[in-house]
Amino acid sequence: MLVESKHPVGTPAPEKGDSSSLRQWLSVGAVALGAFAFVTTEFLPVGLLPHVAKEMDVLPGTAGLMVTTPGVIAALSAPGLMLGAGRMDRRHVFLLLTALLLASNLLSAFAPNFAVMLVGRALLGAALGGFWTLATAAAGRLVQPKDAAKATATILTGVTCATVIGVPLGTFIAGFSSWRFSFLATGVLVAVALIAQVLLVPSLPSSAALRFADLVELMRRSYTRRSMLMVGLVFGAHFCSYTYITPFLLHNASFDMSTITWLLLGFGVIGFFSNFAVSSTVNRNLRGSVAVMVSLLMFALLSMPLLRHSQLAVTIDVLAWGISFGALPLCFSVWIQRSTPDLPEAGSALFVSIIQVAIAVGSLVGGTIVDSVGIPPDFLLGSALALLGLAALASFGRSTVAKTECDGLATPE
Repeated sequence: MLVESKHPVGTPAPEKGDSSSLRQWLSVGAVALGAFAFVTTEFLPVGLLPHVAKEMDVLPGTAGLMVTTPGVIAALSAPGLMLGAGRMDRRHVFLLLTALLLASNLLSAFAPNFAVMLVGRALLGAALGGFWTLATAAAGRLVQPKDAAKATATILTGVTCATVIGVPLGTFIAGFSSWRFSFLATGVLVAVALIAQVLLVPSLPSSAALRFADLVELMRRSYTRRSMLMVGLVFGAHFCSYTYITPFLLHNASFDMSTITWLLLGFGVIGFFSNFAVSSTVNRNLRGSVAVMVSLLMFALLSMPLLRHSQLAVTIDVLAWGISFGALPLCFSVWIQRSTPDLPEAGSALFVSIIQVAIAVGSLVGGTIVDSVGIPPDFLLGSALALLGLAALASFGRSTVAKTECDGLATPE
């Protein structure tokens, strides 16, 4: 997530005083609700993929374009929107992006064919990349400076909660109604978030913006390039497989949809606790935390096709996968923050972009494999990408005091 201008840290909160007011915390809550709605919408198709593929008469791999399309668009809009927004009041940008999200959900809910569905998902991508360029920056400006970290954590709680209940909730709704109603219900949630932002988010003027030169400067550094490669490989490993977890559980592991809903909920819940648990280890040993969680992801993906004849083993494997991916976003976020302290805005923009590229490419390549040779080989591809991610991590060496190519900047380890 991008800290969008050079002054969020130094810009005072809208109100003076030692403690943030109730209204300030309500404005943070409005942004957190938006974060919940964005992440829920982004990954809603994961649980609905078999339903959409069947009704719209497309292959499961083709249906995976519902995840690929917004990823591609978001990768471009993450830095692109901030480069183009200039000094536009960030409150207005927030409202515009949330309105686009509402349009995306409504268009997806009423899509008469798959082409229109992809247009709706493209609208999501346009809004998604921009939203994450603003979300954490807004946290430090909505409350008093001493509460900035707590406000950021509150907004990210919206992401965590969406991971825990967003996908399984959509699957649950589709189970007793239809996949269209899942998108419609999420649209209602977005409308509530939009109203809350209109009423509660104050004016957020900006006097500076992300510069293209900052992005170029970071990409000239070998350390940054290797870091982004590592992040891209690991996120690609996850999403090339996770996009098709529902059809795998349904057709290859012989779970019913009701059980799949509960298993996806378990994936999210255990990931929620993993996120909090690893927060106590990343500061002491960031490199070790990354290594353990990527290794767990690799073994979970590798063993999934081998264990598909045992529902108990598959259940344990899915939960192990949840532990891994619940912790990895935090690990990599800290890694990027520590490795780009002189250009945090550009570092965060590149981080958002590489994640979205990984989501798009991973789900696209995974879909091609799924349609060609089946889902189990796709999980093997995921484990291979995770192994390459470990190799990228190993390229940084074991030193905790080495420096990057930029003078005076310590490595994230």
